[in-house]
Parts: sequence; structure tokens; C-alpha cells
Amino acid sequence: MPRKTTKSAARGADPKSRRTRERILDAAAHVLSRKGYAGTRLGNIAEQAQLQAPAIYYYWPSREELIEEVMWVGVQRLHQHVAEVLDALPAGTPPMDRIGAAVEAHLHVALQLSDFATAVIRNSGQIPEEIRTRHSAEEAKYGTLWRGLIQDADADGEIRSDLDLRTAQRLVMGALNWTAEWWNPERDSFGTTVRTARSMVLHGLSSRSHVTDPRTD
Repeated sequence: MPRKTTKSAARGADPKSRRTRERILDAAAHVLSRKGYAGTRLGNIAEQAQLQAPAIYYYWPSREELIEEVMWVGVQRLHQHVAEVLDALPAGTPPMDRIGAAVEAHLHVALQLSDFATAVIRNSGQIPEEIRTRHSAEEAKYGTLWRGLIQDADADGEIRSDLDLRTAQRLVMGALNWTAEWWNPERDSFGTTVRTARSMVLHGLSSRSHVTDPRTD
């Protein structure tokens, strides 16, 4: 979890302050997802939040600490959404179907639901080392979820024997994350993007010569 400031914690009990704090966080995620770490200024965030820039210092002592919290919230929300989708699947859902559901859930957050997730995906490699070190711990928890999905499928005999599981996991997650860099809702259908991503991931991992995705029949 990111470092908490005394002011942030103290103001948290006040409903009006909590709403303002969330407004600033939402604005910061929006700006960071579009301008990147280097291009994000407190003035941009304040304008997006419809506040005066000095108001931000009431909650965060620095631009870096605000950005760090956006990054942390982004990974947390992405992880939570994918985990909830998986938990809602019927008991006994085959491991490969669970991977397909995770692909769709990840893209749903990254492309449609959250500026926070997009901010994470686009800026993980740009943030300073000190922030990246703490951020990596939260990313590792999400990576553990994906590692479990692939290991379960492998234990079920569904993963190709020529694949290194760790490398396969990283390639899948890297491809899904990169989607946020090129996807354009005015040009690219979300449904087509999800269908194609599911098909490529499932066929790329599967030990079977032909695997049918139940969502594309």
C-alpha cells in the first residue's frame, strides 16, 4: 500500500473531504492515463477536478505521492475486478474457461471501466524507482492470481508441454496490457477485441490441437 500522509488520514473521517479526495484521485487517474508520468502536472489535475492547485496539497504533500496512490489503486481495482469475476463462475468451471474469463475481465477494466487501470498499464515503466519498488509488490499479487490460473490449467493437462509457464504468464499479461496503448473505441469494437484476445490466449496455451471457446460458438 502507498505511504499514507497524516493529512490524508486525518481528513478521511470528514465525508466532504473524502469526496474531494476521491475527486482529486479520479482526476489524477484521468490525466495520468492520457498524459503519462512526465506530462502530468498538478495544474492539469486541479483543472480536471475543478479545484485550485493548492487544494491538492491539503491531501497529498507532493505530486509523486498522489501519483503513487493512483498507481496503487489502479492495480488494486484491476485485481479485485478479475478476482470477483472468477469467484462468480460456477463451481467446476474448467481451468481454460477461467483463463478466458480472466482475459475478458482484465480488458473490461483496462479499456472500459477504469482510468486507474489504464494509468497503471501506461506508466509502470515511467515512474521513479522508489515508487516502482513499492508498486511492484502490489503488481506481484495480481501476477500470483494469473500464475495460479495457468498452473491449474497445466495440472489439468491443458497447457502445452513446450511452454515455460512463467514466460507464458508474462507474455499473456504483457499482450493484454499493451491493448490499452492502441485500442480506440471509435475504431475498434470491444467485443471483437475481447473475442480475438480470448482466442489467441486460449489457442496459444492449449495442449489440444483445437480448443473451442464457449463464448465464441
